Amino acid sequence: MKQIFALVDCNNFYVSCERVFNPALKGRPIVVLSNNDGCIVSRSGEAKALGIGMGVPAFEVKDLMDKEGVQALSSNYTLYADMSGRVMGILSYFTPSIEIYSIDEAFLNFSGMNSCLTDYGQRIRHRIKKWTGIPVSIGIAGTKTLAKLANRIAKKTESADGVVDLTDYSRLPGILAQTGVEHIWGIGYRTALKLKRAGIRDALALKDADISWIRKKFGVVRIRTVYELRNMSCYGLEENPPLRKSVAVSRSFGEPIETLEQLRETSACFASRAGEKLRREGLAAGVMTLFVMTSRFIRSRYFNSHTVEFPTPTNNTVELIRNAADCICKLYRKGCMFKKSGIVLGGLVDEKRIQMNLFDKVDRTKYRRLMCAVDAVNSRANTSLRWAAGGLGQSWQVRFKKRSARYTTRWDELVKVS
Repeated sequence: MKQIFALVDCNNFYVSCERVFNPALKGRPIVVLSNNDGCIVSRSGEAKALGIGMGVPAFEVKDLMDKEGVQALSSNYTLYADMSGRVMGILSYFTPSIEIYSIDEAFLNFSGMNSCLTDYGQRIRHRIKKWTGIPVSIGIAGTKTLAKLANRIAKKTESADGVVDLTDYSRLPGILAQTGVEHIWGIGYRTALKLKRAGIRDALALKDADISWIRKKFGVVRIRTVYELRNMSCYGLEENPPLRKSVAVSRSFGEPIETLEQLRETSACFASRAGEKLRREGLAAGVMTLFVMTSRFIRSRYFNSHTVEFPTPTNNTVELIRNAADCICKLYRKGCMFKKSGIVLGGLVDEKRIQMNLFDKVDRTKYRRLMCAVDAVNSRANTSLRWAAGGLGQSWQVRFKKRSARYTTRWDELVKVS
């Protein structure tokens, strides 16, 4: 059976989420900022038309935004995650085979469908728009790489009405000839530069490239890209993605930290968050690395990290916090103004297949029950239980001065109708 993939991508997702609950933002240039309101991470079409780039520090375009009346909003990740879950839930109604590729993208399996694929895509678009208010674009093709390309065309071509079907292979040569290699899924800036130097400037030229030359210059991954452009599927849906290789939690502080006590509070909060991530995915960590750093813009910059290995892999928050505190004591340097820290957990294993240690003195059954109880309470009421080691004031927390309400996850922040 011929493979058919559809890529569903939410348009300007963060901005679209904001507009769902604040209709006054529609038609206006909007940007969403990263942690501490630093860089631009999402733009409306109107903001893009003004030449505001992705990832640009907000202060660099402040004058332009003030002049053009651009509305800047802080990231509201709680809202975005919840809206993403709603969109993905709707997609599961249309096909059981789905790969959630990112917070705002998903691949669907359309293989074997007898109905008109464009009409089916329109049904999906209309359902998502009606139930969530989020606009989406859909690209349909015989490979995931071509589906990505079809999605890009659906976004940029007004006549496509949000859905482009490239399963008709006769249409591809003309479309590939108009697509620069830098716009092909998986082709990064450096690879695109090397291809252009070799005379391969568009997707059609890459599709027709000599396989042995591609293998020699770029390796097997790029060979798969060539085959995918030839409508030969090399990437199936990852409905059951492999276990993570690591779990990371890091933040830039809302204001610099100088004291050891505050730095230990941050490590405890990050360790707690990392433990929640591990347990949610049924994993345990064998290694912890904690790092601290000052601002990279000062002359006396400081960066350091420390790694500890657990005798027995764990997802026990108590153990994680205790070891994180020990790491911080080794990394702390008096007089430094720390701007960022983080925790990376590695050596991940399935929590049900942990190799026990003969000399382990931790009552793991007791702590497993404790972690289950804490997670159960927090799942019903957002972070109702917190670890005392994380502190109370937390003046170092990330700043979100322009954040909208968390409309869908907090009772006290529901939309108010006057």
